Amino acid sequence: MDNFTFYAPTYFDFGRGAEEHVAELIQQFGGSRVLLHYGGGSIKKSGLYDRVVSTLQKAGIPFVELGGVRPNPRSGLVYEGIELCKKEKVDFILAVGGGSTIDSSKAIAAGSLYDGDFLDFYQGKAVIEKALPIGTILTIAAAGSEGSPNTVITDESTQIKKGAKSELLRPKFSVLNPELTCTLPAYQTAAGATDIMAHVCERYFSNTEEVEITDRLCEAVLKTMIYETPRVIEDPDNYEARANIMWAGMLAHNNICGVGRSQDWASHHIEHELSALYDVTHGAGLAVIMPKWMRYVLEINPDKFVLFAERVWDIKPGMNKKKTAQKGIEAFENFLKSIGMPSTFDEIGAKEEDIELLTDKLLGSRKTEGNYVKLTREDVIHIYKSAL
Repeated sequence: MDNFTFYAPTYFDFGRGAEEHVAELIQQFGGSRVLLHYGGGSIKKSGLYDRVVSTLQKAGIPFVELGGVRPNPRSGLVYEGIELCKKEKVDFILAVGGGSTIDSSKAIAAGSLYDGDFLDFYQGKAVIEKALPIGTILTIAAAGSEGSPNTVITDESTQIKKGAKSELLRPKFSVLNPELTCTLPAYQTAAGATDIMAHVCERYFSNTEEVEITDRLCEAVLKTMIYETPRVIEDPDNYEARANIMWAGMLAHNNICGVGRSQDWASHHIEHELSALYDVTHGAGLAVIMPKWMRYVLEINPDKFVLFAERVWDIKPGMNKKKTAQKGIEAFENFLKSIGMPSTFDEIGAKEEDIELLTDKLLGSRKTEGNYVKLTREDVIHIYKSAL
């Protein structure tokens, strides 16, 4: 196990009706003038918007609002949010929605206290040194941004999707009420579940030795998702299944499953170019890319895939290493298909003629991608082509 530091101070308020506590939580963490940031009309249709606004008004908390966050959040709305925060002297951001809304809020939080272009943080030109505090009310279990220091934004001028990271971006609090996810369509639920599983896999496939504790944590989250996802797709109002998935989503990405070990992230980065160019749902894109990455790198580094097969998918030992590993990947692919996820470019609207462009955007001036196996440009092209 490698040396590490780990600090995850987010306060979680979990359970039925937890959103009713949002005003007192904002006050507890020093907020006095709030930006209410959210996505489309779903929180208004569900009544959540009205409940949140009423709670803020009753507590006498002044707020301004900015809606319109779309999946794969864009730079344009972030610029708008930064300008609004500066003009209105906002000192706290409340994100109501899923990972896209939270990621957009994090970008606004950092950009509002920065004199330059907030995209500097996403392009490696600057380090986040200060940020407005953030709170969240989560409405979809997927990205894990409610407990992580990470944020991903699409630069609309280049259609390149990149991430930034800072401990200053971990939310001060996150409200997690599983009931708020019950109205999600089955496809969104499944895409969220895929994203959760991919977050774990990016950490699980590591070359660091003697990491049994985090291996077992990863396996537990994966086993939970395998059990709970079909249950919640069959019965969208299954509160207990929703609750387990919601907490799994947080555990998958606040990095408690990833400390002390090298991590990969090739599948996520390869997929980011798909969602940036085609506006693909991130989890659906991962369902296409991650199994293809697995099959490709298996030929080079099969060892961890044997554990993945035996411990996660209950593949009986006894076969040779490669065959056991292949059985595990096949089980993963079958699971994704069973919950309605795509497996090919055609199903997500991606095009073969764009593969060179996707690869160029991914790598930029870098020569390799990923850590479990360092992928060259030719390797990345092969993975994209295997999804045709």
